[in-house]
Formats: sequence, C-alpha cells, structure tokens
Amino acid sequence: MALVKKHKVTEKQMALVDTLVAKGCTVREAAQEAGYAEGESGRVTASKALRQPHVQQYMMERIGEQLGMNATVAAAKVLKLASGAKSEYVQLEASKDILDRAGFKPIDRSQVQLAGDIKVSIDLG
Repeated sequence: MALVKKHKVTEKQMALVDTLVAKGCTVREAAQEAGYAEGESGRVTASKALRQPHVQQYMMERIGEQLGMNATVAAAKVLKLASGAKSEYVQLEASKDILDRAGFKPIDRSQVQLAGDIKVSIDLG
C-alpha cells in the first residue's frame, strides 16, 4: 500500500492565490507581488504552482469566501434595480432574476402528453 503524500500550500503559493483572488490581476503581476522571480521565469513557476491540485483547492476556497462576502452587495444591487431602475426592462430583468433565485423559475419547455388512441381520417373525396 503506497502512502499518499499530502501537500501543504506554501506561504508563497498562498500569497500568489490571495493576490489573484483579491486583485484579479495577471499571473505575472501576482507572481511578482508574491515574491516569485521577476519576468517570464516567475510567471512560469507561478503558473505551474497554480496547476497543482492542493493550490487549486486553496484557490477555490478563497474564491468561495470572496464571492460569499460580496453576495450581499450583489443581492442589494439587484433589489435596488428591481424597484428603482429608470428602465422598465431593467426592472423586469432584475425581478425575474430575484424570482429565479427564489425558486420560481418559469418552465423552459412544456410537454403535453395525451393518453388514449388518436385516429386521423383523411377524406380525399
């Protein structure tokens, strides 16, 4: 039985991910700020780090936290648009979005099923 080696996210990898998530900058910029080598070699090393599963997992956690913190701001904006936008179209779309998220999404397609026999008779005269 082989032992599975667990990897920990290093301080440098954390700084890289935290910068990317917080600032939405390029990998090159985040790598430089996180302390990786300057130029192309730093970008390449940072890109390799970002492909590692444990780093990707950390990034997903950070993105989830960031989205969670900003969800209340987004919800308030949609509510404000639904009630106060000048455009009726914007009000309608915001209202539909609110209803959709509350579980009241309209049916995309309807399907009609008929039970029983259907007979078609064509009289050609």
